[in-house]
Amino acid sequence: MEAAAQVKRELRNRYRQDREQTYIPGSWMHILNSSEFTNAQCIASYISYGVEPETSDLNQAIVKSGRTLLVPQLQNDNSLLWFAWDGDLKSLKRKGKIYEPSTGAAVDSATIDVIIVPTLHVNRTGYRLGQGGGSYDRTLAEMKAWKIGLIYGGEVTAEDLPVESHDQALDAVATPEMIIRFPKN
Repeated sequence: MEAAAQVKRELRNRYRQDREQTYIPGSWMHILNSSEFTNAQCIASYISYGVEPETSDLNQAIVKSGRTLLVPQLQNDNSLLWFAWDGDLKSLKRKGKIYEPSTGAAVDSATIDVIIVPTLHVNRTGYRLGQGGGSYDRTLAEMKAWKIGLIYGGEVTAEDLPVESHDQALDAVATPEMIIRFPKN
């Protein structure tokens, strides 16, 4: 295994343990008031699980606002396809730990204005550690959308995280208290 990948694996394990030990529920609804969200017509999100930052209230608010909400479906090659979702949990199927759309046609990711990205930890330049499959980095590389990760307070680090050639920086992260925007790389 490549050295950077091994370090990432070790960091993920540490950060997951930290998150589980310090978990306090929070809300990220405040991000909907940012200019990036108020100007967006098509927003991609995900269905959170476990101690990930909760997305159900965000997702429902996006649907109620009349804007298009897309959620991902993980493909066998670890790529993501995006499907419109109306917020009905009955239209999702469980695949391992995650829920994903089970009906409809994939939507072109070029239509996405804002994408909410699962994030385990992020450095001060916007590079994140995700869950380790590389699905989001591949997707983000193809997008022009504004990219925001959801984290808890204390999950932004001054520590250098390993960055590999396929890794994509976020434009911002949100904690339950604030949005932190990163300088353009």
